[in-house]
Amino acid sequence: MPSTITHNDFILRIIAKYALNIRPKDTAVIQRLETHLEVIGKLFYELYSTHPHKDEQFELLIVQVIQQGQNRAMDLQARDKEKATKDHWFLSNEIVGMSLYVDRFAGKLQDMPSKLPYLEDLGVNFLHLMPLFESPEGESDGGYAVSNFRKVDTKFGNLQDLEKLRKLMHEKGMYLMLDIVLNHTSHKHEWAEKAKAGDPYYQSFFYMYDNRWIPNQYEQSMPEIFPEGAPGNFTWVPECNRWVMTVFHNYQWDLNYMNPIVLKEMVDNVLFYANLGVDVLRVDAPAFIWKQTGTTSQNLPQVHSLLQLIKHCVLVAAPGMALLGEAIVAPQEIIKYFGTGPYTAKECDFAYNATHMALQWDTLATGDTELLMSAQHLMLQKPYGTSWITYTRCHDDIGLGYTDEMIRSIGKNPYHHRKFITDFYSGNYPNSPSKGALFSFNPKTGDARISGTLASLCGLELALETNNTSKIEESIQKILLMQAHSLVLGGLPMLFYGDEIGYTNDYSFYDDPAKSYDNRWMHRPLIDWEKAANIQLEGTVEQKIYQGTQKLIAIRKQLPQLADLKNLVWSSPQSNHVTVFLREDEGKRFFGAFNFSAYATQISWYAFREYTEKPERLLDLWNGVTLEVGMDHEFLHFEPYQFMLLEVH
Repeated sequence: MPSTITHNDFILRIIAKYALNIRPKDTAVIQRLETHLEVIGKLFYELYSTHPHKDEQFELLIVQVIQQGQNRAMDLQARDKEKATKDHWFLSNEIVGMSLYVDRFAGKLQDMPSKLPYLEDLGVNFLHLMPLFESPEGESDGGYAVSNFRKVDTKFGNLQDLEKLRKLMHEKGMYLMLDIVLNHTSHKHEWAEKAKAGDPYYQSFFYMYDNRWIPNQYEQSMPEIFPEGAPGNFTWVPECNRWVMTVFHNYQWDLNYMNPIVLKEMVDNVLFYANLGVDVLRVDAPAFIWKQTGTTSQNLPQVHSLLQLIKHCVLVAAPGMALLGEAIVAPQEIIKYFGTGPYTAKECDFAYNATHMALQWDTLATGDTELLMSAQHLMLQKPYGTSWITYTRCHDDIGLGYTDEMIRSIGKNPYHHRKFITDFYSGNYPNSPSKGALFSFNPKTGDARISGTLASLCGLELALETNNTSKIEESIQKILLMQAHSLVLGGLPMLFYGDEIGYTNDYSFYDDPAKSYDNRWMHRPLIDWEKAANIQLEGTVEQKIYQGTQKLIAIRKQLPQLADLKNLVWSSPQSNHVTVFLREDEGKRFFGAFNFSAYATQISWYAFREYTEKPERLLDLWNGVTLEVGMDHEFLHFEPYQFMLLEVH
């Protein structure tokens, strides 16, 4: 944007040049554009200062932001205003989410309304519907290979079904999250098809090359994401005799954001989703969206500039929609996705607390909290006004995303420690109760990730197979321990469907050629609603886990100090087996205390006394027991895998 004219003059010129029909009701959009235009222009020209068509593409970007703001429905504008009256609406302790596949949970979008009462009874009021948009059967990567960003895949229904569901959810006070894949498209997307046909305009949307000279430069420093199933980062395209970058699978073509047209088109898709009524948009794999030879092509500075630019466009056109950056990266990198410097808390509103998730599983396997605690100083750097997605399981594998340096800092060998964890959860360690599987094993490095449901990884599958009553109860206790830790730690907790009733691994994926190569499908179950009805039967596994999860959610919702107000304080460790943390707001204090070990253990009352000058009563909201701090006995005792949710009185 030329610096010699005012923001208002620039906007007026754009309106006149492109004959935009600005109505009185569009005043708020123009006012927001005036507020954010300088930042949008600064970020755009930082990225595209040398591009020959930068000025034209910037103008067209602004035009589409205005138009999408104008297209926003009145009910969504009213919802934007309501959210604006709250201090960061998404920080609330009253929001609890669930991530699910529509077809595997309910059937079609038309069937989802009948399942909402089940979710409401559980306490879930935020739904992440896994990818819904068109992707080729057999080459979909679970829906993340999108062939049409604006067409719901017919196996789920259509856009009208989605909008009806969204409206019903909003009427019920529920929130909706959908995915957008910024990094790549399916090779059957219209852009890719035209590139295959030889159209240079669309070939410039991708990283396409006539020979291996530049691809080889990229390969020298780019890691392989799926070394088993999709080695290398480029695929030969015989239709046009060119190489195309395919970081994930050969049917997923990476978009070239060095081309500002790609940015403009994808921002338009982001705002299209916003106008569907999405409350949170999950940006898939943002770490990869800018590539540069001589680097890993992950987490580059331009990635953050792109996300900041997108965020400010959203603030103009759809200010009530929050952004989640699905960056599953090292702890020191993930914090950057909230924004840094002048853009602190102005990039992604959410990030996955993947490091803590992986460390919870590490702690459950070892019974030792030392590694978990070693990462907390990094996690606490998250700025106010942003939040984590906290979770125990999700649709993805469990990657051991903590660093070797963290492992060394507690005196352990990184290779041997990681091997123990993967062996433990894949059932290859002596006496391990887990029945998971290794995913994306790299024989060169020994690196691997872990697949499996929450219940199977916690030992329930094996316990049921052997009909071991005590082990079944222990597994249920571990499941609830893990869920409780995620629900009260801080952030927006996200359950994964099926975990609320203890689904074990589903091995039917082996019989489906489109899924058999990807064992993550073992923890993406097809819900049997007759089995789910067991939640009504006293003493069943399903009833115990469902009611336990329901109770945990209810406890979270009754405690305003569990809102994500940057109010998490870890207590000084009293035991390597037990974590204790404090959440406080307006003088109201809550302690979470968790024994991750298979042994009875104890901690001294100092874990609580360092935050209070005198003995006080602690009400364990989970067990309904009142404790007198330091009065009855010197130590607080824990049974194996016991946790306490303690409100200070």
